[in-house]
Amino acid sequence: MATLKELAQRTGYSPATISRILSGDPALSVSDEARQRVLEEAGRLNYAATKSRRGRAPKSLLRIGLAERLTPEQQLDDPYFLYLGGLVRRQCLEQRYICLPIPALGDTYLPPEGDGLDGIVAVGEFSPAQVETLAAFSPNTVFLDASPDESRFDSVVLNYGLGIRLALEHLRALGHQDITFLGPDHRRYSTSAAPEARRASYLAWMEQAGLGDHAALLDCPMEAAAAAQAVHAALEEGQRPTALLCANEESAVGAVRALKEAGWSVPEDCSVVSFNNTPRSALLDPPLTSISAPVEEMVRTALRLLVQRASVGGKAPVRTLPQQAVLPPTLVLRQSDGPAPKRR
Repeated sequence: MATLKELAQRTGYSPATISRILSGDPALSVSDEARQRVLEEAGRLNYAATKSRRGRAPKSLLRIGLAERLTPEQQLDDPYFLYLGGLVRRQCLEQRYICLPIPALGDTYLPPEGDGLDGIVAVGEFSPAQVETLAAFSPNTVFLDASPDESRFDSVVLNYGLGIRLALEHLRALGHQDITFLGPDHRRYSTSAAPEARRASYLAWMEQAGLGDHAALLDCPMEAAAAAQAVHAALEEGQRPTALLCANEESAVGAVRALKEAGWSVPEDCSVVSFNNTPRSALLDPPLTSISAPVEEMVRTALRLLVQRASVGGKAPVRTLPQQAVLPPTLVLRQSDGPAPKRR
């Protein structure tokens, strides 16, 4: 795991500056390039100790397109997707595949230059029109962290319900009842009206646990500034949660900031549990307890599914029917959660 000292040595920024970058300090003025460098180096250091699981390279190189739903600026606001895209590139390199970025042009995408593609890894949620554009480049498209059409495309998704259950059972064991969910009522980049999976799982678990009367929602986009504003407003209205369950890491960063600005201590006055667990979760103050997505296994699975439906060396695909892989998250305990406090 990376440390602030190691990041300082790799980036040239001071530990104090890096800490402020990672915590999204709004008073710090730094360039997007600086933020990206710090986040990417944190990821490199975090994954450097992971043993390579390089598979046997195919006899002929595969040309794999990489489509990323978020812009580079949006990825800096939600580093989970930054790391997913970076891991696709890294594992393609380890497997000796050719990874070709699929450039965005407004709301559509342009085909990469050169010969055709053996498959595409699409990171994030895409609109129906964008899905069809990618399918025209290669019908062998695997969606990572989304599943737009299970009847046509392979996909790798998280078991959100399991992650929420692990977090809520942990908080309940610590004596928490007034647990508030902080996040949107629908997925940020989804075009459907389906409820946000983490939010729906939270409501279902609270009801089943007999805590339906204690369920509370703070609806806001999965962005630090929006989360901080929502928490500030809730505290001013007299809400007194003993724990906040946040839809993603950015929401947790904003929640911790707002609690501290209001004079609350984390976790003594209010516990905070995050979702995603990117490398910076361990570097924040306090380090975030997080529902951790197995990002490396997600990427390996996506590439494995892609290869199974590719025509390698003129041979017929191993598989023709689409599959969906649902991977389990884990709960990583750190210092942002603790026993439920007495009423303030």
